[in-house]
Amino acid sequence: MKNLIYIFSILFIIIGCSSTPKSNLNVNESTKKVSDTVRIANEELEYEVIIIDGGFNSWLNSVAQPRGFYSESFLENRNRIWITEWNNRFLQPNRFNTNLYPMQINYEYGVKYGYEVNYLIYNYLTYFQIVNKQQLSGFVPRP
Repeated sequence: MKNLIYIFSILFIIIGCSSTPKSNLNVNESTKKVSDTVRIANEELEYEVIIIDGGFNSWLNSVAQPRGFYSESFLENRNRIWITEWNNRFLQPNRFNTNLYPMQINYEYGVKYGYEVNYLIYNYLTYFQIVNKQQLSGFVPRP
């Protein structure tokens, strides 16, 4: 009887320690290929923002706070701080990875870009910091 208990306990340990079967999930790749570009344009101010980053659009729709959660002044202030640091890192290619900061962001502080532009830039910079494990300021990025 004791031997039977030992055999069953060893059997349960072996079964319990086996790995779970891998599911066939290709959601990430298909999501990235379907819609990985976000375009923001305003003909009156003559500017255009194009965000090409695989996974950002799905992250925006699933993780980011909804529109209206943050005030426009909060978004503008946070964008100013983060974009200033982004541009500083762009200008120092010897210290920072040029693949992470490929171009300067021309964000003029006197221009009223509107809520939608500030919302998308804020969320992209949040996404960028979380995915690439970067911190553009003293603020910890959170969606």
